[in-house]
Amino acid sequence: METYTTDNALAAMGFGKFQALVLVYAGMGWVAQSMELNLLLFVGPLVREEWKISAHDESLLSSIVFFGMLIGACGWGFVSDKYGRRTCLLFSALFATGMGFISALSPNYLCLMALRFLVGVGVGGGHVFSSWFLEFVPAQNRGTWMIVFFLFLDSWHSLGGFTCIGIRLIHFVVIPSLSWRWLLAFTALPCFLLLPFFGITPESPRYLCAQNRMSDATLVLERISKTNQEALPPGILTYNHGIEVDHNAPTCEIDHLLPVKEKKCTDDNAMSSKSGSVAALRSLLSRNLRRSTLLLWFVFYANTFAYYGLVLLTSQLSDANRSCASGLRYVKSEQDASLYKDTFITSLAEFPGLIVSAVLVEWLGRKATMWCLLFTCCGFLGPLVFHQTELWTTALLFGARACAMGSFTVLCLYAPEVYPTSICSTGVGIATAIGRIGGIVCPLVAVGMLRSCHQMEAIVVFEVVLCLAAIACMLFPVETKGRDMN
Repeated sequence: METYTTDNALAAMGFGKFQALVLVYAGMGWVAQSMELNLLLFVGPLVREEWKISAHDESLLSSIVFFGMLIGACGWGFVSDKYGRRTCLLFSALFATGMGFISALSPNYLCLMALRFLVGVGVGGGHVFSSWFLEFVPAQNRGTWMIVFFLFLDSWHSLGGFTCIGIRLIHFVVIPSLSWRWLLAFTALPCFLLLPFFGITPESPRYLCAQNRMSDATLVLERISKTNQEALPPGILTYNHGIEVDHNAPTCEIDHLLPVKEKKCTDDNAMSSKSGSVAALRSLLSRNLRRSTLLLWFVFYANTFAYYGLVLLTSQLSDANRSCASGLRYVKSEQDASLYKDTFITSLAEFPGLIVSAVLVEWLGRKATMWCLLFTCCGFLGPLVFHQTELWTTALLFGARACAMGSFTVLCLYAPEVYPTSICSTGVGIATAIGRIGGIVCPLVAVGMLRSCHQMEAIVVFEVVLCLAAIACMLFPVETKGRDMN
């Protein structure tokens, strides 16, 4: 009897209208998350003015959101592997939206801190959107389509940022009487756009196969076939993990790596709700995956450290050059126009990096593209160890930001391709969470050292981290270009 796999079916049907609709739905989720993150730029000063809190307490409003994202990345990754991508997308969006609305009613600073932490937990599920989309894309040219996906999402991300800026301008110019509570309420609205479409949102066929739900997976593939107007391969759907099993590993590790056939599902093949997260972590650190996992953790940390650090450098470095050169104490500019300009430049800087990575990823492969972009990023940052003019500083940071974005995007493509479907979201979620630590640490370098007029030392730290990340990319044991995800 003829059989076919999910990869065979997706390859036969190609990338079509169905995948485009999935892309739009994922983008809607990113708009909501982008607005929540961009809101951090505007709410802090307003809260500080109303409640007379210190500058340190104001900065904690941003840090607590990133800490929540760290927790959420791990938690939602496990939810996605345990209960499905579709379920995770819905509840992470609803959770972020609900906490956003409730935070608008905060009676005091501590309550606002707690609720913004919970908003961060909800926003931490953003990595599931990319993994979910990737599982609908055929293996051929998957790298290019994934970069196109991130280019599309970056457009949505910028749309969310500009929408947030628009709301702030309305507040500042048109309706100045509105408080920061209205800003929190307005930015929580977009997630509700996801609700009307949830009924037709498909579950990942790869996830369904990994859960031995072959009939459900076949229905999804038939739906893709009908929408794309392409025929499925003849035969019956089957599923196999294309990964060698470590026979010396404990049984609980092997359970996650065994082939899944059309057979009765047993307790040994499924994670229990009590020990599933521990078993998944042990699988990630098993002999076959340990090297990939540890290297991914470091590269995610380094990329996030560089990415958010470059965002901060864009708004901090020019002012530091002026204040340190004149012998004055560093003073942060409070002008709204400068803040909007920095946000606009930061958003635009990502598009060239995405375009370059889209060209290179199917030509050089995932690993080479990442280390090439990371070394190029080092090249852009190198001249900044010395004071430069404002125009030259902006140009160098623009190039560095483009390379960092391109490398980070390819990393987000590479990570889900490395792991088997049964632990994919958990693996990517933990790696993303470790990356968030880099986002928490980088302000100490990008802001703290610059305020102390230690520009050379700050840039050297970024150079060392980026070089080590590039070397780690060279050491990845697997090149996933053109490889089936099974």
